[in-house]
Amino acid sequence: MGAAGGRFNVFTDELDVGSDRDGFSWRGARVAKRIGAERIGASLYELERDQQTFPFHFHHGVEEWLYVVAGNPTLRTPAERAKPLGPGDLVCFPAGASGAHALRGPGRVLILSANRAPSIAVYPDSDKLGTRPGGASDRLNFRRADAVDYWEGE
Repeated sequence: MGAAGGRFNVFTDELDVGSDRDGFSWRGARVAKRIGAERIGASLYELERDQQTFPFHFHHGVEEWLYVVAGNPTLRTPAERAKPLGPGDLVCFPAGASGAHALRGPGRVLILSANRAPSIAVYPDSDKLGTRPGGASDRLNFRRADAVDYWEGE
């Protein structure tokens, strides 16, 4: 983890993480970690045209913000399939279904969120739940169709 009061430049600092999954290819940086943040998460993503950060999703108990640093990405929300964004735009995704979102490039964006564990995300298109019981590196995913009764197995 970086030192408290650490510095990161969203225009010039190194992008040292990424994904090469088809349709979800991006380069990025875990900004919060690099500046020593503990309670607020922040990641910078650079997306080529038609690439997404993550599937359409929302979080229970976690609000996220999106800031467009450069480019012209499009945002999917429950209300709009392709809302155009531009540099300087700031968008809030509230916790719960009304905050569902997916982002498609091109662009460079900073996403900020409350750092909470455990965390639960819902993926409406694939009818999955994702949880991070121990933080960002500890992921478990479940199909909601496999749900069982509360008393199952007791």
